[in-house]
Amino acid sequence: MNWQNEIAGLHHAHGEPVLRGIFKQFPEDFQVEEELGFQPDGAGEHEFLFIEKSGLTTTQVQMELARCYRLPVQRVSFSGMKDKQALTRQWFSVHQGSSKPLVQAEVVVAGVKVLQRCRNSRKLQRGSHKANRFVVTVRECSEAAINGDWQQRMQQIRQRGVPNYFGQQRFGWGADNLVQAVRWFTGEDAPPKSRTRRSMLLSSARSLVFNAVLSERVSDSSWDKILPGELVALSGTSSTFAGSQATPQELQQRLDAFDIHPTGPLWGAGESRTGEQVAELETAVASRFTELTTALVHHGLQQERRALRLQVPELEADLNAGVLVLSFRLTRGAYATSVLREFLHLESQ
Repeated sequence: MNWQNEIAGLHHAHGEPVLRGIFKQFPEDFQVEEELGFQPDGAGEHEFLFIEKSGLTTTQVQMELARCYRLPVQRVSFSGMKDKQALTRQWFSVHQGSSKPLVQAEVVVAGVKVLQRCRNSRKLQRGSHKANRFVVTVRECSEAAINGDWQQRMQQIRQRGVPNYFGQQRFGWGADNLVQAVRWFTGEDAPPKSRTRRSMLLSSARSLVFNAVLSERVSDSSWDKILPGELVALSGTSSTFAGSQATPQELQQRLDAFDIHPTGPLWGAGESRTGEQVAELETAVASRFTELTTALVHHGLQQERRALRLQVPELEADLNAGVLVLSFRLTRGAYATSVLREFLHLESQ
């Protein structure tokens, strides 16, 4: 199977993109700032550091902080993974222990700047941040491609959101994660020694199945509608309920207000709890990826759900002399590229 085609060949919800430009020509062209979502309590044995980084992965910064503090890497925590080729700001926590006062170690790492320090009684947990803010610069937008429709496309995205696809980075450069996952699942390669790497490969397989289901629903215009047999997600949570538990009028009102969303499968063992049209569609799509779905069940992942629709609050854009600057905010776990692909043909440098 051509995994790269599966990753790239996803349907667009609002029609073909209306602009074309160069993406990530410089690290500062893709800026991400993590919103923690809670206020550190100012006490305790964990030092929180708000760090700006460029040219490093989140795990590379984690290892560098452990070196600076002379602690095991397990004592350094973070909430979310951030891009390497970008200018990102995110939180880390360092657990120094309670036997001595906290030491604010000097962090001397190329590409890293400490912006803020504070204390907290608990370490930073994975996925504990609330949202991410993005500022994206796209260069060399061709005048021939700028026909005025981009402003209408922006309004469509504000009103309806975008499909909540997993981004390209989930699958690795050239679909490397998926290729390695299949080689592992079929016994061609031994399992990765690293637990983190195994988790990444399983996640990439799971994400591909989800994207395929979502793309199918985009193609039939049901990605932002409640179908018979739907499991509905409450916005901003992992909670779901059966669409049959509410009236069609109530569902539509809550859907229009972005209070709820239709969902798709994060494949695993157990009952999906969908029914009728939704169950039929998801089973048909999943049958194309039996190597992946069988392995996900075998390795102990449980059925979960993810919203099919992504709201894009605070979306603003400025286009001047062929340079487009976009700003928006997304909930954690959402991908900026899922927004960009709805109105831009992107070429990475």
